[in-house]
Amino acid sequence: MPNPINIKNILKEKKLAPQKKLGQNFLRDPQTAIRIIELAGVTSEDTIIELGVGLGSLTVLLAQRAKKVIGLEIDRGIVEWHRETNDLPANVTLIHQDLLKTNFNELAEQHGHLKIIANLPYSISSPLLFKLIKDRDALEYAVLMLQKEVGQRLTAEPATKEYGVLSVLLGTCASMQTLMHVSPAMFHPRPKVDSVVVSLRFNPIPKRCALLPEHDYDLLRKVVNAAFQQRRKTLINALSAANLMELDKKGLTLVLEKAGIAPSIRAERLTIEDYVRLTNVLANS
Repeated sequence: MPNPINIKNILKEKKLAPQKKLGQNFLRDPQTAIRIIELAGVTSEDTIIELGVGLGSLTVLLAQRAKKVIGLEIDRGIVEWHRETNDLPANVTLIHQDLLKTNFNELAEQHGHLKIIANLPYSISSPLLFKLIKDRDALEYAVLMLQKEVGQRLTAEPATKEYGVLSVLLGTCASMQTLMHVSPAMFHPRPKVDSVVVSLRFNPIPKRCALLPEHDYDLLRKVVNAAFQQRRKTLINALSAANLMELDKKGLTLVLEKAGIAPSIRAERLTIEDYVRLTNVLANS
């Protein structure tokens, strides 16, 4: 595995550079990588999907623990470097792939529920999280390195400033846990923010998620987005501004009352169960 000095030398020798547009920060500390693998519970029977191989700091150690690693990497220069040097273990399959365009359902057909591990570029963390929610039926778990602020939003409770769209939407389909904190010193180049590693478990379906009534996810996302779009406003005003279901304020007030939700409440005060109930009342309006 590249040590801190080798990472810089490799980048220089191969005329590679961390691409700002890709949000590349290469993990350079082996002990951090080992700890992530341990906390994820990777076994010798597992096929792991690694999102963002980078220089292979995590990949090589994953390959020592797992049966197979399928590494997806968008940076063509890095993919070509790995193929030229043949530096990755034999049980690693490297694929040049845009993570946001990956067909997780197709991968799941080949490998069963996916076990994902990733040191995510900060720039794509939110869109990838929404993609994981959309493809939730294909996933067993995802263990992700994220910007600390994003990780806090995922695990936030109602009535906190971190609680928002991702807190609610992920809460309907996954159990979430912060596994560890990671210092900026563990990366090259060094980011300006701290990171966290979080675990999202989708299947088997977590008990709280299984207890939720069936609902239309697309409508739920519209409701939650509308509620938090103007989170300082009362819920009735936020929903009214979004023109949900073409209902006027009077119609929305009736919907909220039927759902047992006060129109004067604010978005961050509603639980996940509240949002699902509101969505179903709206769907039947």
